[in-house]
Amino acid sequence: MVDDLVRRFEVSAQTIRKDLNDLCDQRLLTRIHGGAIVASGTENLAYEARRFVAAEEKKAIGAAAAAEIPNGSSLFINIGTTTEEVAAALTGHENLLVITNNLNVAMMLYRHPHIEVVVAGGSVRRADGAVTGSTAIKLIGQFKVDYAIIGASAIDEEGALLDFDYREVQAAQAIIANARSIMLVCDSTKLRRSAAVRIAHLSQIHTFVTDTALPPALQEICNSRG
Repeated sequence: MVDDLVRRFEVSAQTIRKDLNDLCDQRLLTRIHGGAIVASGTENLAYEARRFVAAEEKKAIGAAAAAEIPNGSSLFINIGTTTEEVAAALTGHENLLVITNNLNVAMMLYRHPHIEVVVAGGSVRRADGAVTGSTAIKLIGQFKVDYAIIGASAIDEEGALLDFDYREVQAAQAIIANARSIMLVCDSTKLRRSAAVRIAHLSQIHTFVTDTALPPALQEICNSRG
């Protein structure tokens, strides 16, 4: 963030903004409100940093996605800060069954009397409360739900949905395979990032909730899918 860099380097905010703009022009960074993020790489941002990136956009995406989920539904909610915003917006729903491999989602929802929560077992990633591994995938495979709420770390220009951790991707693919309707929730910074592991393709998604108009190639994929 600009304020953090000002304190660290003891220079003006104007200087930092100019440097960030220069780095973004070189496609080494991507601007976000109040700062910038690494545009690509082999490792994701830390969980607390991801929560801060596009926070208002994620909250709006979460509310819009939750509005598409009717009462009485069963759903998977995957790992991710945007999927957590969907969970936060579901607390007023009734008669939901939520299966998740995200401990943060489980902690948000388990107290609500009209929401039944099933947590996938397995290895817990200390950084963000994600549950991955064969045990989690096996439990996911025991369900066939109405909706899957998934995120992605990046979306490339050809429509590939990408992430950084192949174990997380395996769980996401199991979720996609066992849901009748797939909802992707991603803010627009994901269109300017890169990651190494393929989750799925945009053409496999039934609903895409985001915060900006898509580039023409991705619009065409969505239009062709309806």
